[in-house]
Amino acid sequence: MNEQYDYLVVGAGLFGAVFAHEAALRGKRVKVIEKRDHIAGNIYTKEVAGIQVHQYGAHIFHTSDREIWDYVNQFAEFNRYTNSPVANYKGHMYNLPFNMNTFSELWGIRTPAEAAAKIAEQRAAANLGDHQPRNLEEQAIALIGTDIYKKLIKGYTEKQWGQKATDLPAFIIRRLPVRYTYDNNYFNDTYQGIPIGGYTQIVEKMLAHPEITVETNTDFFAHKAEYLAQYPKVVFTGMIDQFFDYQLGELAYRSLRFETETVPVDNYQGNAVVNYTDAETPYTRVIEHKHFEFGKGDAGQTVITREFPANWQRGDEPYYPVNNQTNNTLYKQYAKLAAAEPQVIFGGRLGQYRYYDMHQVIHAALVTVASEFATTK
Repeated sequence: MNEQYDYLVVGAGLFGAVFAHEAALRGKRVKVIEKRDHIAGNIYTKEVAGIQVHQYGAHIFHTSDREIWDYVNQFAEFNRYTNSPVANYKGHMYNLPFNMNTFSELWGIRTPAEAAAKIAEQRAAANLGDHQPRNLEEQAIALIGTDIYKKLIKGYTEKQWGQKATDLPAFIIRRLPVRYTYDNNYFNDTYQGIPIGGYTQIVEKMLAHPEITVETNTDFFAHKAEYLAQYPKVVFTGMIDQFFDYQLGELAYRSLRFETETVPVDNYQGNAVVNYTDAETPYTRVIEHKHFEFGKGDAGQTVITREFPANWQRGDEPYYPVNNQTNNTLYKQYAKLAAAEPQVIFGGRLGQYRYYDMHQVIHAALVTVASEFATTK
């Protein structure tokens, strides 16, 4: 801790790495600290049995922004992986997103007209009225009918969020992909893929600049006052409410628990991601990592991860914010406190209390960089 650095970046995830990289390119000296024992945050991958394992859940890069796609391709070559998850409901398998393959398996229909008629019939039978959907359950039925809601949405969503669907806001699934084609591609984006060799290399290359120093196993809050006193600017990517000592109250987060094991078979489930949509199965999905790279890895071995959603409490890892009205209102109050801290830049999912995909994190970081260096010479 000394005055030779222009910036302290707290968190070596994607937002912090992009900012540090861009600042260094502009001649700034940057110290990056990370409380975990590795860089790359939640996109961290490591090789096990010849397989790139996504340590903190499945990450599929996708974007329709050519600028962001070109930016990330500076740091890795991407394969042509297409996200095509499947759902397991009590042993019955269905394609996701909801498309003609799903409708055919569920109802035995063959044409888009038959599927649309079936969904319209179920909407009408639900008697939702003329009002806007008031919760997630009403929104789901309005979009896709009762059969799919009950089998493929209700149990999964209630496990994921730890709340009843009738207590969740409608906006969570307002953009639910529904297709009247036989297309299993989950995303509509122009560009999609997985970096060959994993995600960690991307952050390694971003931080491999002579003006950047990285320290892992370093907790910002162990020396918060000293850091703020000794660094001219701080980029903080942790929880914004923790930064302010929860003085306005706790924001809500969801946590995750992962159970990863190496299984002595070539192919465990035949797909990278299988969602378990019944309420009885305690995990939401099983990831088989070798399928992200088309079966690459050691013969006779595969690595799987079961993902368990969990309530968040202080000391747990916060994976994503709960952006309901109550929390968003509280965040706005914290944002006012943040605005009164010109020394500190808040960024990323936790610093900006926003559910970002990877391409959105990069975009937000580049916007922050443009703003910072438009005024900082």
